[in-house]
Amino acid sequence: MEDIYIGIGSNVGNRRHNLDQAEFQLLGLMDIKSKSKIYETEPQYVRDQPKFLNAVFHGYTKLEPLPMLEELKKLEVSLGRREGPRNGPRLIDLDILYFGERQISTDTLTIPHPRIHERYFVLRPLLDVGPSLYHPVSGKSVQQLMNELPVGAEKGIIRVL
Repeated sequence: MEDIYIGIGSNVGNRRHNLDQAEFQLLGLMDIKSKSKIYETEPQYVRDQPKFLNAVFHGYTKLEPLPMLEELKKLEVSLGRREGPRNGPRLIDLDILYFGERQISTDTLTIPHPRIHERYFVLRPLLDVGPSLYHPVSGKSVQQLMNELPVGAEKGIIRVL
């Protein structure tokens, strides 16, 4: 069993229901040990779209990273996700943030997630479930990464539950 952190987001339809359904389906892929609070967040890259609900799950999996990614993509489709513009609206989005201490860089998978350091909507819930977690490349804690974000990065973030 290997330590894994999954980021989850939704901004289409019943966002909370989408997160709940994804959590239920994730139980078939991993043993969830903790989950963050849910945060409502402004879209970051494509601004003209509804707000997101974001959370992070921490747990353990027997799957290797690439099969886990393949299963997450299948799960997204089974929950109703359709292809759309990059960083655009989506019913569900599941991202591998960390997979143990592994560092992987391929055409299809990069671990740790390559944009963790610029995303308050990932770092804030990650702090809930991994306060002592360190980025395996930079060696920085989640709190240090949050502190390095531009002033105002947290604007528009609301804790929902």
